[in-house]
Amino acid sequence: MPRQVFFYDPPERFVAGTVGEPGHRAFYLQASARGRITTVLLEKGQVAALAERVDELLDEVVRRAGGSTSVPALAPPEMMDSAPLDSPIDEEFRVGTMALAWDDTVQLLVVEAQEVVEGEEEADEPTLFEDEEEGPSLLRVRLNGAMARVFAKRALELVSAGRPPCPFCSLPLDPEGHVCPRQNGYRR
Repeated sequence: MPRQVFFYDPPERFVAGTVGEPGHRAFYLQASARGRITTVLLEKGQVAALAERVDELLDEVVRRAGGSTSVPALAPPEMMDSAPLDSPIDEEFRVGTMALAWDDTVQLLVVEAQEVVEGEEEADEPTLFEDEEEGPSLLRVRLNGAMARVFAKRALELVSAGRPPCPFCSLPLDPEGHVCPRQNGYRR
C-alpha cells in the first residue's frame, strides 16, 4: 500500500486536544497550515509521553548550547493556544509509533506519528524518519523551539485536566463512585 505522508513544515498550528468528557475523552494531535488540517487519534499515555519527551529534548538542546539557542526555557505566554481543535475532526489514522528528533542544522524539532499496523509482525527496522514509498501513514511536523514548548505545555495541561486520581490507589476517580482496590472494594 502506498504510504501517505502528512507533512507540515512549519505548521500554522500543532496541538493536542480532546473530544468528550473526562473519563470518556478521545485524544488527538492536529496539525494545520494553509487551510489543510490533519487529525490523528492517539492514547492519553501517548500524549503525555510525547509532551514529556519534547520538554526533555528541548531542555537538553538548551543545556548543550549553554543557553545560546533560539529555544526558550519556557513556553512563551503570548504564543499559548487554548482554542479547541479545528472542526471537522476527521481522524486520518490511529497512532502506533512516535519519534522525535532535533535537526541542529535548522534548529527545528521533528515530530513523527506513524499509523498503527494491525495484524502484521513488526518490521526489524522502523520506518520513521525514512521516506519509503510503501508503509503505514505518517504525520511529520517540524517545529521551532518556541512552538514546541507551547505544544508540550498545552499537552501536559490537557492530560492533567482529566479525572483526579484516588489518593489511595492513584486510579482515576469517577463521578459515579470509585471502588478502590486498596480499600478492598469498600467505599468510604
